[in-house]
Amino acid sequence: MSNTAKRTLKQIGLGAACALLALLLVAGGYLSYVLIAYYRIGDKETAIAAVGSDKVAVQTEYSFITWNIGFAAYSRDFSFFMDGGTESRAYSEEEVFKNLDGMLSRLLAENPDFMFLQEVDTDATRSYHVNQKDYISEKFPSYSKSFAENYDSPYLFYPFTSPHGKSKAGLLTLSSGEILSAKRVELPVEKGFMKFLDLDRCYHKMALPVENGKTLYLYNLHLSAYTSDGTIATEQLTLLLSDMAAEYQKGNYVLAGGDFNKDLLGLGDGGENTWAQPFPTALLPEGLSLKCGDGSTHSCRNCDTGYQKGTTFEVTVDGFIVSDNITVSACQTLNEDFNNSDHNPVKLTFSLK
Repeated sequence: MSNTAKRTLKQIGLGAACALLALLLVAGGYLSYVLIAYYRIGDKETAIAAVGSDKVAVQTEYSFITWNIGFAAYSRDFSFFMDGGTESRAYSEEEVFKNLDGMLSRLLAENPDFMFLQEVDTDATRSYHVNQKDYISEKFPSYSKSFAENYDSPYLFYPFTSPHGKSKAGLLTLSSGEILSAKRVELPVEKGFMKFLDLDRCYHKMALPVENGKTLYLYNLHLSAYTSDGTIATEQLTLLLSDMAAEYQKGNYVLAGGDFNKDLLGLGDGGENTWAQPFPTALLPEGLSLKCGDGSTHSCRNCDTGYQKGTTFEVTVDGFIVSDNITVSACQTLNEDFNNSDHNPVKLTFSLK
């Protein structure tokens, strides 16, 4: 082999070694960033934007809507990479506003007395940094509001061609009645290294005064879906239900709603969709009961592909838990045909005894 050829091979080998070293440095730097940036938000009081001082009345019918808005990315043909699909971000900023406006149109038409909204982004790569909390709140100037940040995740550099990025999102509650106090309550998440792959979680607990001197406690929630340890969801539910039972035993009214990421109808036909496990009704304390639609319209679709009616897996994971001093006259899933979110809204009609 000539000296020139030897030098060429040596240069190629050196170049490959430098490239590998650079790649290892980048990977190590990114891992260090994730480890350093990781934190849990913890329990904390949350701000209340109060409008008026109306107390909740007894023996008066109210309506309540819960809706996971899917960070306004889930157009009807949208699939998500964590569900086996292809997309990691909304198609465009314009599509985010289109989906928001579509959902707001239904909410304004329904005109509910209370609203629980989940996956509301405030500053996220996946939704082009649109502050969805502010955008939604401005459409409902007559409601009191409180927002709890569910997670503030570091930049996810995956998929490599279009990274999911950094996400700040939470739970938004709107109320026609006065909100006395609001608190973010931290939920258990996975431990060890897996905690870096799981999102932070909480429920949002609010106290509303009732005209008879009691308190209505509201709990807005979005429980974990992507976990390797199935006991985490049970631990989250146990903490929530313990809190609700304690307030109910004091003679107060309690009402929780949101995305449980469990099959609330207990159909048990999730198949490969392992996140859609039946809701463990045995955990419900005495005096609390689960309310959801009847399954004629489901509240959630799988997102491994765009929505195809009759083919896409559907399940009811959104609903409410109420105490038995609350009379429920109806609970139904509203059919939005998954046009603007991977969830349909669920509407509860109720009154306080």
